[in-house]
Amino acid sequence: MEKMLTLNDKAGINVETANVPIEQLLEKEWLLTNVRGGYSSSSIVGCNTRRYHGLLVGSLEPPVRRVLALANCLETVFLGQGEFKLSTFEFPGKIFPEGYLRLKGFVKDYGVHFHYEIGELRLTKSIYLIREQDAAAIVYELTGVGQPIEFAVQPFVAMRDYHSMMKASDNISLSSDSGQLVISNKKGDCGILLLNHSGGIFREKREWWYNFVYRVDKERGQDFTEDQFSPGVIKYRIDSPKRIVLWANLSRGYILGEKLPDIEDVIRQLSEHYRLITDVANGDEMLATLYQAVEQFVVKRRKEERKMSNVQLPISNVEVRNEERATILAGFPWFADWGRDAFISLPGLLLATRRFDEARSVLLTFAEAASEGMIPNCFDDYGGGAHFNSVDASLWFINAAFAYLTASGDRETFKERMLATIISIIDFYQRGTRFGIHADADGLITGGDSSTQLTWMDAKCDGIVFTPRYGKCVEVNALWYNALMLLNKFYDEDGRPDNGLKLESDRVKNSFCRLFWNETWGWLNDCILPATAGKPDGTADATLRPNQIFAVSLPFSPLTAEQQKAVVDIVEKKLLTPFGLRTLSPDDRRYRGAYSGSQRERDGAYHQGTVWAYLIGPFVEAYLKVNGLSRESKRQAASFIEPLLKHLSEDGCLGQVSEIFDGEPPHKPRGCFAQAWSVAEMIRAYIMVKN
Repeated sequence: MEKMLTLNDKAGINVETANVPIEQLLEKEWLLTNVRGGYSSSSIVGCNTRRYHGLLVGSLEPPVRRVLALANCLETVFLGQGEFKLSTFEFPGKIFPEGYLRLKGFVKDYGVHFHYEIGELRLTKSIYLIREQDAAAIVYELTGVGQPIEFAVQPFVAMRDYHSMMKASDNISLSSDSGQLVISNKKGDCGILLLNHSGGIFREKREWWYNFVYRVDKERGQDFTEDQFSPGVIKYRIDSPKRIVLWANLSRGYILGEKLPDIEDVIRQLSEHYRLITDVANGDEMLATLYQAVEQFVVKRRKEERKMSNVQLPISNVEVRNEERATILAGFPWFADWGRDAFISLPGLLLATRRFDEARSVLLTFAEAASEGMIPNCFDDYGGGAHFNSVDASLWFINAAFAYLTASGDRETFKERMLATIISIIDFYQRGTRFGIHADADGLITGGDSSTQLTWMDAKCDGIVFTPRYGKCVEVNALWYNALMLLNKFYDEDGRPDNGLKLESDRVKNSFCRLFWNETWGWLNDCILPATAGKPDGTADATLRPNQIFAVSLPFSPLTAEQQKAVVDIVEKKLLTPFGLRTLSPDDRRYRGAYSGSQRERDGAYHQGTVWAYLIGPFVEAYLKVNGLSRESKRQAASFIEPLLKHLSEDGCLGQVSEIFDGEPPHKPRGCFAQAWSVAEMIRAYIMVKN
C-alpha cells in the first residue's frame, strides 16, 4: 500500500483515503479547538468513534462545563441516477451508510476538509471553528455540477454533558424560524444550540436514530451505544457551482443575532493565525506542525474578581469584573487544566515558542489560586473550585517560574508576583501542609499514605491505588533539591542573603544520595517508605521506574556524574521504547504490556508498563547531558524521537501526540489522543537535538 499521508507547512496534513480499508481510516482522528476549551473532532471519514466526538462541543464556563451539542450530519446528494449518501456511521454489526467509499482525500490545516467525488461532481466538506466563540461553520463547496441536483443535510443533536451518553426521550426542545433552528434540552442545563441554514429549505421531521456505536468506547469497556435526535432535513436545489454554509452556535441562553459571520472573513482570520504560528518555525516543517499542536491546548479561563469602591456600600453595589487568563488544557478529549501538566508543559508549549505573555498568565492563574503552599492539582470540571491533591505540582510550578524568568528576562513580574508564591511553597513544604507533606529530619520531602495518589502515578479505581507511591518519592525530592538550588541561585544573583538555603540544599543533596542510590542494583530507589505494618521506617522500594530520570534531567542534580550516567543507561536499556519510556520494567512481575480492557484493567496498566510519550523529553535531556551534548549523542537522540515525529502526522489524532502507548510492540496509541505535555516535551527534545 502506498504511503497515505504527507505533511507540509502550507497544505497541512493530507490523507489519500481511496482504497484504504475502513478499519484503518477509523483509527485516524482530527481535532479543531477554540480558545474557550471547545472543540470539534471525529475520525477522518467523519464517523464518530468516541462519545467525545462531535462537530461542535462548547464550554458553558470556559474552559469547562463542556457540552456536546451538534454530533454529526448526514449528507445526501440526489442525482438523476439515484441518491448518494456521503456520511459514514457505525451501528451494531454494520457500517451505514458507506460514504467513505466516495471519499478521495482528507486535509487538515486551520480547518478540516473532506473531498468527495460522484462522477463529475466534486464536493468538499470543510469544518471551521471560530476561535473566540463556540461556533462552527460546516461548509459545502460543490463544483462540476453538470445537471440540477438536490443536496440534503440532516443534523444529529446530542445536547448533553460531553462525558455522558444520550438516550431517546422527550427531553429535546425544538423551534424553527427564519432559517434558524433553536434546540435545547428541556432541563436547560446544556445551553442553546442554534443552527442557521440560510439558503436551504427546512423540512421538520422529528425523529430519534438509535444505537450509534462508538468503537473506541467499546474497546475501553465503557457504554458504547447512543441515540441521537434529528430535527429534520435541510434541502438545497443546485444547478451551478455553489457554496453552502451551515452555522452551529452554542450559547448559554441568548439567541445568535441576525447578522452571521462572513465565512470569507472567518477563513481569512484562521488562515492568518495559522500562518503567524507556522512562521515562528522559520521554515522547519516539523516544528511548524508541533507549534500548530501547541495552539490547541492554550485556552482562556475566566477569573472572577469582586471589587468594592467603598466598603460601606451594600453588597448589591459590588463591582464584578471577569478577567480572562491563559491556561493550558492537559489533554483532549477529556482533561481540563491540571497544575502538574501545565507546568511540565509550559517550557515546551510557551517558552520555546516565545509566547511569554501567555506563559506569565498561566503562572499567575495558578499562583493566585495557591493555598497553604500548594498549587492546585486541577480546577473542577464543573466550576467547583480548585483541588490540591498533588505533592509535586507546586514544585513543578517553581521549576516553570524560574524557566520563565530565564527565557523572558521578566524579573519585575517574577519578583513582584511569583517569588512570594515560591517562598510560600518552600516554607510550607518545610513546616508541613496537606496530606502530611513536610520535610523530614533529613531534609527530604515526605507525605501521603497507602490510600493517597499524590504523584503523577495516580491511578485509582474501586478504592484500589494501583501504584501506591508515598513517603519520600524520588522525583519529588529531585524537584525539591532543584527548587532549593534555583532559589539559592536567584538570591545569590540578586544580592540577597540565602538565610541558610545553601546549607539546607547541601543537606538535601547528601540525604538524597544516601537514601535513593541503590548500590546493589545501580539505579535509584523509587520511594523510601515510612513505617508501616511489618516494615520499619526507611524501607526502600527499588522498583525500576522512569521517575528517576528527573534526578538527571532537571537543571540541578543531586547525583554524581557516574550516578547520572548509570541512571540514563539503565533507563535506556529497560524502559526506553520508540514512543517514550515505560512506567515499569518488563522484568517486573507486575508489568502490563497492554493498556486495554475495562476501566479497572486499564487503570491497573496505566503506570505498570504503559509507555508515556512526555517522558521522552527528560530522557533526551538527560541523555545529552551525560554525553556532553556531543554530536554523536545528538544523532542518537534524533533516532530516539523519530518514531514520535512520524506518529505526529501518521497515527492517532493527526497533527497531535497521544498521551500513552502500549508497553509492547506495536505500541498502539492509547488514552487521550492529544496530550499537552507529550507535545511540549517533543518540542523541547526536537529543539535540543536540532541545536
